[in-house]
Amino acid sequence: MGGTVPGLLVVAASVAAFGGMFAASHTPPAAAKTTNRSMVLPALPAHSGHGRRIVFDQSDQRVWLVAADGTVKRSYLVTGSKMDNLRPGSYGVKSKTRYARTYRGGGTLEYFVKFTQGRTAAIGFHAVTKLNNGTLVYARADLGTARTPGCVELWRDDARTLWEFAPVGTSVVVTA
Repeated sequence: MGGTVPGLLVVAASVAAFGGMFAASHTPPAAAKTTNRSMVLPALPAHSGHGRRIVFDQSDQRVWLVAADGTVKRSYLVTGSKMDNLRPGSYGVKSKTRYARTYRGGGTLEYFVKFTQGRTAAIGFHAVTKLNNGTLVYARADLGTARTPGCVELWRDDARTLWEFAPVGTSVVVTA
């Protein structure tokens, strides 16, 4: 395990501050499941760019991976920031860290894909934060709602897919 993301949003501090607030639910709703090839993918938001890109819609808490020809390759629910710290607009993937640590080292952010800098920390996509004791901060049923203190968190398999899809420089479009 390696890299760190300096100044990463105070995820661990937030987790510690909220204590047991992150109770896992055991039955994920059907809507929270990753879209598969036999399902019709949700339409991209209007004015969400052109070409190869990642689109994150804050109101739907959903991500789309879009090929250069505009074909949606994948779409799934995520949990983004409840702090209103990300403005709609165009960004680009700035860096990737396979294993990042939360602020103060309280957990791991797997497949971290940074696309902007917040006021005090990096903002990016990553797998749901795993605390040092192995507990996930969010359950799959939490996807589709804004719950994080900053980043956009994805189910691990979806985070890995986004990581593989997005070399540094990939366009990221955030819609409201």
